[in-house]
Amino acid sequence: MSRTIPLNRRGIGASQLVLGCMGLGGGWTHDPLTAEHLKEAHKVVDTALSCGINMFDHADIYAYGKAETVFGQMLKERPGLRDQILIQSKCGIRPLDSSSGLPKRFDFSKEHILASVDGILNRLGTEYIDILLLHRPDPLVEPEEVAEAFAALRQAGKVKGFGVSNMSAAQMAFIQASLPEPLLVNQLELSFAKLDWLDASIHHNQKEGAAVPFPEGTLEYCQMKNVQIQAWGPLAKGIFTGASLEGQPESVKQTADLVASLASSKGVSREAVALGWLLRHPAGIQPVIGTTNPERIRASAQALSVELTRDEWYQLYVCARGRAMP
Repeated sequence: MSRTIPLNRRGIGASQLVLGCMGLGGGWTHDPLTAEHLKEAHKVVDTALSCGINMFDHADIYAYGKAETVFGQMLKERPGLRDQILIQSKCGIRPLDSSSGLPKRFDFSKEHILASVDGILNRLGTEYIDILLLHRPDPLVEPEEVAEAFAALRQAGKVKGFGVSNMSAAQMAFIQASLPEPLLVNQLELSFAKLDWLDASIHHNQKEGAAVPFPEGTLEYCQMKNVQIQAWGPLAKGIFTGASLEGQPESVKQTADLVASLASSKGVSREAVALGWLLRHPAGIQPVIGTTNPERIRASAQALSVELTRDEWYQLYVCARGRAMP
């Protein structure tokens, strides 16, 4: 299914799927990078490109910086590739620092944003990134300070566009009020296992809605403002597409069976059905797939050819909810 997504409407030639790079660099250890890690990065990028995926999602904390570093080494060995792809990264999370006793925390100060971007560019070995996201909300955010950081980064040619992650409509509007240019992206957790973004709307003005944590109006705000909604964790660690279901609730098992049935009838992968369900939403959602397995990347890319009817979409939603619609 081909849909013009919000980034495309802004003239940014992004693919409908994004390759999440958190799994590159050997994972969350402090072990040094190896030739095998670099070989894996080449293979992952080659597979993504062969599937029409041209956008790659990073964060300064992924694999303690090694994900960006190995990606940068891969780019260095492939002159010309940088101009053919879009690179997005995130900053704002400061991890636990055992040496100082400081806890994990968030930091949207101008000083930290600027320093983080310099680190990102250094690890990636590039002069700019296409989009920078603020990584989770910071309760101490001062929008004017964020605006100053963004202006400095754009003026220096270090970042082309900006966005956020895991934010509500109100949080976005609060920051946007100080910015001269629109926020381009909001990255949220959306999947069959994470349905509060849909439940918030269908339980409006009902008692059951009080238990739904997703902030009302966030999807609508993004649609009205032409903000690209990106879905992180869209395959829910594979529990609906082939991972072990031991210990999972009955609704998960039934949804996995329905996904498999629809995949079989349509002649596509189970990943294609799970992602196609997100693509069917009129917000023009852009799933971020976090696998480094070439087979799963190819299976996910089949989502672009899936056509789910309205009835099939609701079948999947109600099954994943594990209860009837209100």
